[in-house]
Amino acid sequence: MRRLLAFSTLLAGLPFAMVAHAEGTFSFQQTPGQLPKTVVPASYAIDLETDPEHLTLKGQETIDVTVLTDTQDIVLNQAGLKLSGAVLDGTQHATITQDDAAETATLHFSQRVPKGPHTLSINYTGPILKTPNGLYINDYTSATGQARRMLVTQFEVADARRMFPGWDEPAFKASFQLNVTLPFDDVAVSNMPIIGTTQQDTKTKRVSFAPTPRMSSYLLALIAGDMGAVHGEADGTPLSVYAPAGLEEQGRYALESAQRILPYYNSYFGVKYPLPKMDMLAIPGNYQAGAMENWGALTYIDNVLLFDPKNSTPKTRELIHEVVAHEMAHQWSGDLVTMGWWNNIWLNEGFASWMEIKVTDKLNPQWDIWPRQHETREETMGIDALSTTHPIQQTIHNVSEANSAFDSISYGKGELVIRMLEGWLGEDKFRDGMRAYMKAHAFGNATSQDLWNALSSTSGEDVAKVARSFTEQPGIPQVNVTSFCQNDQATYTLTQSRFTIHDPQAQPLTWSVPVVAGGPGLPTKTLVLGTEPVTITAPRCDTAFKLNLGESGYYRVSYDKNALGALATSLSKFAPVDRANLLGDQYALFRSGQAKLGSYLDLVDSLTAAHENDIAVLEEIISRLETIDQYEIGNADRDDFQTYARSRLAPVLARLGWDEKPHENVLDTMLRPSVISALGTFNDPQVIAEAKRRFALWKANPASLRPDLVGAVTTIAMKTADGQTYDFMADKVRTTQATELKLRYFAALASATNPDLIRKNVALAYSGAIPNGRIARSLAVIAASSENPDLVWQLVKEHEADIRTHLAPWSQDDFLASIAAHSNDPQVLEALQNDPWSTKTTGAKIATAKAVNTINARQDAIKATQEQIHDWLATHH
Repeated sequence: MRRLLAFSTLLAGLPFAMVAHAEGTFSFQQTPGQLPKTVVPASYAIDLETDPEHLTLKGQETIDVTVLTDTQDIVLNQAGLKLSGAVLDGTQHATITQDDAAETATLHFSQRVPKGPHTLSINYTGPILKTPNGLYINDYTSATGQARRMLVTQFEVADARRMFPGWDEPAFKASFQLNVTLPFDDVAVSNMPIIGTTQQDTKTKRVSFAPTPRMSSYLLALIAGDMGAVHGEADGTPLSVYAPAGLEEQGRYALESAQRILPYYNSYFGVKYPLPKMDMLAIPGNYQAGAMENWGALTYIDNVLLFDPKNSTPKTRELIHEVVAHEMAHQWSGDLVTMGWWNNIWLNEGFASWMEIKVTDKLNPQWDIWPRQHETREETMGIDALSTTHPIQQTIHNVSEANSAFDSISYGKGELVIRMLEGWLGEDKFRDGMRAYMKAHAFGNATSQDLWNALSSTSGEDVAKVARSFTEQPGIPQVNVTSFCQNDQATYTLTQSRFTIHDPQAQPLTWSVPVVAGGPGLPTKTLVLGTEPVTITAPRCDTAFKLNLGESGYYRVSYDKNALGALATSLSKFAPVDRANLLGDQYALFRSGQAKLGSYLDLVDSLTAAHENDIAVLEEIISRLETIDQYEIGNADRDDFQTYARSRLAPVLARLGWDEKPHENVLDTMLRPSVISALGTFNDPQVIAEAKRRFALWKANPASLRPDLVGAVTTIAMKTADGQTYDFMADKVRTTQATELKLRYFAALASATNPDLIRKNVALAYSGAIPNGRIARSLAVIAASSENPDLVWQLVKEHEADIRTHLAPWSQDDFLASIAAHSNDPQVLEALQNDPWSTKTTGAKIATAKAVNTINARQDAIKATQEQIHDWLATHH
């Protein structure tokens, strides 16, 4: 295929693939941001009158400020608000100028405001939004079938300014005291407990909340509506899970999880949770963030907080535990100690991602969660190997760029690098460093360097030297292993290079790489690999010698022929995580052009012939086989490849069976639908027939099919659905209120390949059947699952103006790119690049460049796969 339009022009001026400048410890004055640092808030008292029926709000706030530098102008944030008056110290009235493009308001005073404390009063009005950002409405249908309206806030990154004027940047920490007039029957929750409720009239009440500790503005929260709750306690802290009235018991599992997690965190961080309560709230429908760590009032889309025993799956249970653990970890890493600016968002998200897995593993060892993080590793490294990657710590100039930073690098790479550092330093030393960091910066801000200093002081190691090589420069190190045999003694030489995919102009970089090496019968060796080669000896030439034992390191490994051969023959002697690790690295080497696809498939053959039964290994194999199948679309060898893929997985299904066995391992229960789905994708006639049989029974009696199989069975049935079957499923999407089920059914619909049904799916996605917060994601699912992303692009463009009215501002930038990224048509990518939205903001430019780069890299992979698969199948199967 010919190359798509060169994307080099898109990268001009963008913060891709550049080495970040070493940062120092936190300094308020040196912290990036868009507001002047002449005035800082100390506390806000905010009084809101809300009118959810007419979608308006009216506010009056009193802000205690400290003027650091004499000034006549006070600049603060606002977005979509109308400031009607501002008075300083009760006497000086300001002239107000608003810049809606910059999302600021400037208060100009006739006399210079002197240094020191002052009080600022502001009156304003504004809208309550329909899109899921700022203060917005969430319309849904209750458990009893009644229409309900909830008020919800979502302020990260920069939407607190849509509810009140203020200093809406993370370094401007302050205390917030909130008073709100609400419909009388609404249950109201904010960060702190209610300290007073006054009836205003027959329809409204005024609710006052206690002042918060010092915190960043994006962590303020307000949720009000028809809610019930279940309550508990842990380590002396009251815990509650709120849900739409009638569903509160479905929050019981999340509550029980939180009761186990909180004592662990209190101990681990060495600082007890500082707020007087912790509430978690399930938001039905219109919620785009997934979950948000508002201090003391954590919000979640309902399907990651509520567990319905009749319909939820074992993976739902696991997901709820992980997401609850993630948001609770933020109560320390993000809320108690907050990054100074969004260039260090990984300090929030990478740490919370690492801690969610750490505590989930500690409390649920039967889930074998760390080996299964292999999937996160592969997804993250697949992005980090491209030229459009960026350092974990990247330069952020504005809100648009900040929104784009919530990606796999900040979350996934952040998590994996932290895990590597912990493995290198040891759990106890790393924990002690975290405790020191939390105590030193409690209720304040920090940078990555502050963390490295704390870890260095407790471990005695130069942590910054190792950590900075991974956080301040982009990409992935590759450790190369060459072997030499003499007198029946093996000598292995380790060197490093940079691993890349589709990036021939990649800047050569060097890392300080913590390496763990060993094998059966060999002592485990730990070292830090730098610029100089390192040699390791083993007593026999046929020794199976492996790097990255336990897959705790963030690097790829390339073995020479002899070293790889010895590993392949002894692979069953290694732990499952090491088997998955070798597979992942070998496929990655194919993607980078350093190895043949057959080397990966040979390992797959070896493992499956030996009856591999570990979920982490099998999920790795399934993922790669499905990817290769996608690359084979339109190729003459696809049928033969699918026959091969079925032969690898059919024995696994034969062992598992379709039905859960008594006392079955939970990992087998979670593996079964993956195997069934994959065999359906590979057109296994027996699996398709059985899925359709069970689908027919399920249509008549939903209880006939276990929840964990509904997704697999309905997806297989929908792939070749007729109009009547489609209408049945589409009706379930429209009428089902539970978000977990609604999204499960829609994902099945999205697999339909008939063009007429694809058109119906696109229309369904923004018809109101799918909540606003999930529309963009649902359209991307159709593009990914229908095998016809070009038609999806065409339909999205036809209805783009309507669709965009449902999207939050921070999801506008990557909307088109998320659809086009699934296409291989040069015309689609050209249209994306030429679209005005693709250059409207820096965030949009970044999203577009990533999409184009992803497509070009995929084209390389398709070409290589189709060239190599024919001969391999002919000689092996």
